Amino acid sequence: MTSRGLLHCQACQGQTSLTAGTIFQDTRKPLRMWFMAMWYITNQKNGVSALGLQRVLGLGSYETAWTWLHKLRRAMVRPGRDALSGTVEVDETYVGGVERGKRGRNTETKAIVAVAAEENGKGIGRIRLCRIKDVSGASLLPFVQSAAVPGAVIHTDGWSGYSGLTAAGYKHEVTVVSASPDPAHVTMPRVHNIAALLKRWLLGTHQGGVQHVHLDYYLDEFTFRFNRRRSKARGLLFHRLACQAVAVGPATYDAIVGNAESGHLPAQLE
Repeated sequence: MTSRGLLHCQACQGQTSLTAGTIFQDTRKPLRMWFMAMWYITNQKNGVSALGLQRVLGLGSYETAWTWLHKLRRAMVRPGRDALSGTVEVDETYVGGVERGKRGRNTETKAIVAVAAEENGKGIGRIRLCRIKDVSGASLLPFVQSAAVPGAVIHTDGWSGYSGLTAAGYKHEVTVVSASPDPAHVTMPRVHNIAALLKRWLLGTHQGGVQHVHLDYYLDEFTFRFNRRRSKARGLLFHRLACQAVAVGPATYDAIVGNAESGHLPAQLE
């Protein structure tokens, strides 16, 4: 350890920081403050806003709080996490304001979010969420392949975008809602319940201020919280987030805001 707190390699004579290669890389704030932020975030059942985090930590800059939240949301996705299995309901939902003159799957201004939810008896197991470009098979099939293990039973409505699931190695269970005596929220209750909870969370905690361009970050947070909703130990959630924070690479403010080519689209201030 050098006088500047860097690790020194006797073999190559190189120096590196303890935080190099993590979301904490190049931070000017003490790690204790980061841990306070992580504890606060994992202890709030419905999540926190950047303004709320700024106030709690006493940060002088809203931009700093906003950037920290997005970095921590990136860490909420565990690399190599297990895919969904068993029977999985899959559908899409639309996030955004009222759009006049559009019905069904047509949209011009709303973000399209694909939803996958495991069946767990009559309840919901784990979930996956992802913003997709459109509702074509070219968008829906890759989502299912990333969300569910091959051979899983995928339960969808009769939309043609799901027609390639059988050829892709899934057992495709189809419910044609228009031909069913029951409405969609009854025939596929899990995905509809998740969609409703997601929209309520975005409107409540974040006051509907989430822009489409960085919606994926919020979907990660919602998924992280929902999949751990039964955890009674807040300390375990903190530990999980801390472990993932050192497994996820660094991202600067400029990268978060301006990198439109990454898997997570650029962000704008709330």
